[in-house]
Order: sequence, then structure tokens, then C-alpha cells
Amino acid sequence: MTDTNITKTCPAHAPSDHPKLPTPKVGILLSNLGTPDNTDYWSMRRYLGEFLSDRRVIDYSPWLWQPLLQLIILTKRPFTSGAAYRTIWNKEADESPLMTITKQQNAAITETMKARYGDDVMVDFCMRYGNPSTKSKVRAMVEAGCTKILFVPLYPHYAGATSATANDQFFRILMEEKWQPASRTIEPYFEHPLYIEALAQSVERAYAAAEKKPDILVCSYHGVPKRYLMEGDPYHCQCQKTTRLLKERLGWDDTEIATTFQSKFGPEEWLQPYTVKEVARLAEEDNKKNIAVIAPAFSADCIETLEEINEEIKESFEEGGGEHFTYIPCLNDDPAHIAALSEVIEDNLKGWLD
Repeated sequence: MTDTNITKTCPAHAPSDHPKLPTPKVGILLSNLGTPDNTDYWSMRRYLGEFLSDRRVIDYSPWLWQPLLQLIILTKRPFTSGAAYRTIWNKEADESPLMTITKQQNAAITETMKARYGDDVMVDFCMRYGNPSTKSKVRAMVEAGCTKILFVPLYPHYAGATSATANDQFFRILMEEKWQPASRTIEPYFEHPLYIEALAQSVERAYAAAEKKPDILVCSYHGVPKRYLMEGDPYHCQCQKTTRLLKERLGWDDTEIATTFQSKFGPEEWLQPYTVKEVARLAEEDNKKNIAVIAPAFSADCIETLEEINEEIKESFEEGGGEHFTYIPCLNDDPAHIAALSEVIEDNLKGWLD
């Protein structure tokens, strides 16, 4: 949240006529993927245009990609994406669930950091695409006196299309600052013990509440082209490790948990197995009629979880003969998740604030 109570003082040993400056503090800037401002055609087109023009997301030659994007995809897709967003839109707050949840996470982390560090910190959030922009929040932090900023992409796993592009944007914005704050970015926390514990607790709660114990837990991660793995992106390996650590924490064997990838886009091969096909296969071939699905790569529920998993993937499972489908929500602002994120943040503040 933006600090509206900015105190300014004259620097020590400065002449009396020196301009007063804000009291130095450390900024903690959370960053999530982004959200359209509304579900209408032009709001969706602006958001999708920014997202799909990112070379970290779609790395095809702009000479080939941009005509296809501008003339075909952005003519049609805003209608279908807008319709999908309307099925999950938070009508009361007039915003997407991702925005609502990120605000809740920001409020919880702000409370934790203020209790730990007092007025020495300022916590806020931004979006890589859409609003509030990274630029606006970095500028606000600098104006509030943040001489150091810890940038926190809200992605447990590293991928070029998520963590890296968020960091890219942060660094681009710093290039515009006359007096740059010192800066740090966090490492991915996909194997952090508190993160794994938070995931395990959410599974245990869901299984305890289920009328019938699921036959298998499907860990559905957002997909990327397989080519990215072959070019050195560690995302696939980190996802596999999260599943393994979760399995070990739960005390399960390999038959009780699986790793899949969702949200394939475009003609090339992506990481497999594809969730939408695998859930149908589990029902048809393995006779897994009762499954649970969790999305460990997402820190907050969004269009890919609330609409894609809970509607499209669920439908594929049922068409394959599945009977009971349980979606386990993202960790969102669960206290165990906030505790995990807070410990990651505190670890990265060492040397700045102890």
C-alpha cells in the first residue's frame, strides 16, 4: 500500500537550506502477472496485447508474430477471454479474483512486515501487465523515500515467462530513475519448507472434507513450450521437485500423485502430459473416477484456475467417465502461505534490515 504519511527531514550535516528528504526506508514490492481492468472488448484487448507482445512470453519474430497478433488474435480473442472472465469476475468489487486476492496478500504481508520492522518498511504490489503498473509503484516508493527495494515476483517457480519478465520490467523502470534505489530480487521458493508445508496442509484439508477420498492428486502446473526446457529454462525441473517434495511430506507413494501441465497455446509442443488430456485418460484408462487437482505454480486463484481447471479441465474429466472432481484452491492469503512468503522476504532483507 502506498505510504501517505511521508515524513521529510533535512539530511544530517547538510546546510539548513538543503531541501528536506523523505526518511529512508526499504520498499517491498510484490508483483503478480496482471489482470484486465474490465471484461469489455477494449479492456481485454489492451491487456492481451501487452501480455502477448512480451518477447519472454511469445518469442517468435515480431515480423511474423505481430501481424498475426494484431490482425487476427486480438480481433477475436478479447471476446472469448472477456466471456471467460465474466464467469469468475468479482462483481462486488468490480475486479478480477487475482486482483482481489493479491490485495489480500499485500494487506497480510504488510501487517507482518510492519509488526517486524515498523516504519522502516513500505509494502506494496504491482502487476506485470495492466494496473497497478510496475512503473507507478516503483515511482511511488522512490518518492516515499525507499532507498532500497526488494522485488518479490509471486511465482514459486522460476520461468522466463513469469519471474524473468517481471524482473525485466522492474529493471527497465529503474533505468528511468535519476537516483536509483539499491535493489534485490528473490530466488524462486518452490522447495522452501514452509511453502511445501502450506501446500500439504491445503491438500490435507481438502481430503478431510471430501465425501470420498480422491484416487489421485493431479498437480497441474502452467505449461510452457518444451523448447524452453531444452534451451535451459529450469521451470520443468522445479515443478517436478515440488511434486516430489509434496509427495514426501504427505507420506504418499507415486501412484497417489501426478504432475501435468495446462494452458497450451500455439502449434508447437509444450511440456507434457497436458492436464486436459491426462485427466480424461486417468478416468478412461486407469479407472480413476475420483480425482483432486491442485495448481502449485499459482500463488493466487485466477482465470487459469477458476475457469480453466474448474470448468474446462473438469469437463474433460467428466466426459472421460470421471465422477468426482475436487479443485483445491491456490494458497492465496492462507496464513501458512503468508508465513512462507514472509520468511522468504525476511531472508532476503538480511543485511538491509535485521
